[in-house]
Amino acid sequence: MAQLLIRDLDPSVVDKIKARAQRHGRSLQGELKTIVMEAARSAADPRALAARIRKRFAGRKYRDSARLIAEDRRR
Repeated sequence: MAQLLIRDLDPSVVDKIKARAQRHGRSLQGELKTIVMEAARSAADPRALAARIRKRFAGRKYRDSARLIAEDRRR
């Protein structure tokens, strides 16, 4: 497996990630690995992300935003 080295992180950032790792019951390395893997997964396939968003909002009724904007402009 590949290894990464991140230099010159602000200590407050490291403290926040350590706290996040503790909340999730992981080591700092485990938390960082999870963060990087999630970022890579979501960046790898934007169509899959769009499909998940569409699925989340499927079946909801929305008003026509163009009509709402036109109504607002007439005021």
